[in-house]
Amino acid sequence: MRRSRLTAVAAAALAVSVVLAGCGRDSGGGQEEAKTVAEGKATGEITVWAMGAEGEKLGEFAKEFSVENPDAKVNVTAVPWDAAHQKIASAIAAKQTPDVSMIGTTWQGEFAKTGALDPTPPDLIKKDDFFPGAWDTTVVDGSSFGVPWYVETRGIFYRKDLAAAAGFPEGPKTWDDLKAMAKAMKAKGAREGFHLQPGKTGSWQSVMPFAWSNGAEVATSDKLSFDTPEMTEALAYYQSFFKEGLSGTDLPEGALEPDFVSGKIGAFVSGPWHIGLLQEKGGAGFDQKFAIAQMPMKKSATSFIGGSNLAVFKDAKNRDAGWKFVQWLSKPEVQVKWYQAVKDLPSVQSAWDDSSLSGDPYLAVFGKQLEDAKAPPAIPTWEQIAASFDLEVEKLCKSNVDPGATAKTIQDKASAIGTGS
Repeated sequence: MRRSRLTAVAAAALAVSVVLAGCGRDSGGGQEEAKTVAEGKATGEITVWAMGAEGEKLGEFAKEFSVENPDAKVNVTAVPWDAAHQKIASAIAAKQTPDVSMIGTTWQGEFAKTGALDPTPPDLIKKDDFFPGAWDTTVVDGSSFGVPWYVETRGIFYRKDLAAAAGFPEGPKTWDDLKAMAKAMKAKGAREGFHLQPGKTGSWQSVMPFAWSNGAEVATSDKLSFDTPEMTEALAYYQSFFKEGLSGTDLPEGALEPDFVSGKIGAFVSGPWHIGLLQEKGGAGFDQKFAIAQMPMKKSATSFIGGSNLAVFKDAKNRDAGWKFVQWLSKPEVQVKWYQAVKDLPSVQSAWDDSSLSGDPYLAVFGKQLEDAKAPPAIPTWEQIAASFDLEVEKLCKSNVDPGATAKTIQDKASAIGTGS
């Protein structure tokens, strides 16, 4: 999910998941058979829950769907992100779900395990249309339960003047480049050569790209493996920026953008939302002073992929029409229009051929990065594991803890939580 949309899984909601686990699914974990959606236009009322800016904008946007399907009406309920998880869990328990809902990518495993989500119909939705990392967020136990609606990923924002002075005018290409650039930027006057999150909520999203790029595979549906040499090396690399004074641990809230604009911070990791924030904070002409690079290469150059999915519920009163609405939102031309309306990046690969995306030098970097981006495993307990991961990363960055010990502690805590499978 985008930025700070990760919320802790409430105990009550987990209880709902446990009670309902396996309901309507093969208890042996076999693949769910996707139903065929009838051909023709959608009809009837389609109830949709959506969060944040998407919830505010989707109702008006969906009127075009009703123009194409005159016998269908889309009713959108805007739901605050901080209330959405509990609202969906309660609706599942009461069998009072909408037809369609946004599902945070890190919630997908939990809600799919309840048996409440309808399998994605392969006759209507084509897997190969989407970025592979995005599609994987919908897959639980080998079956897809929804579609990626919009995506985001992470890259390296850097000051072009400082990078050029440091000897990296095109930005860093490898792990060694990134370290060398950060050191040279600090030597040239930056307070922080490369700012990283020192264990704040959601910092796992910054750490995991380095782990994935180093070949780490931390979890599957039934196995957790955080204490590997690949993870330990990635944690040590991440920690080194703090040990060597290249990244600080006490940046005040709201200071990142002005400190980057002033040159106190040479580079940082973030997603596409920061383009507009920096242009606004830097004022006229500042968009010529920074650039974005893809994540640096080790064994690969893998980034984190987030965003949000759309799912249809088995208890939907208008299931077929719900899927047709999801299919419509997945059309390349509709994805482009949605980007133009809300600035959500398309999950459908061919939508990026549109000049409004491919012609933007900043967005083009993110479009390329999406070809090598991963999401956390779709297991019901990921948010709990991620919360404990963040705590251990904070100790790693602030207390000079041994990276191997950190990896083992993360493994022990994750194993105690389990995969929920």
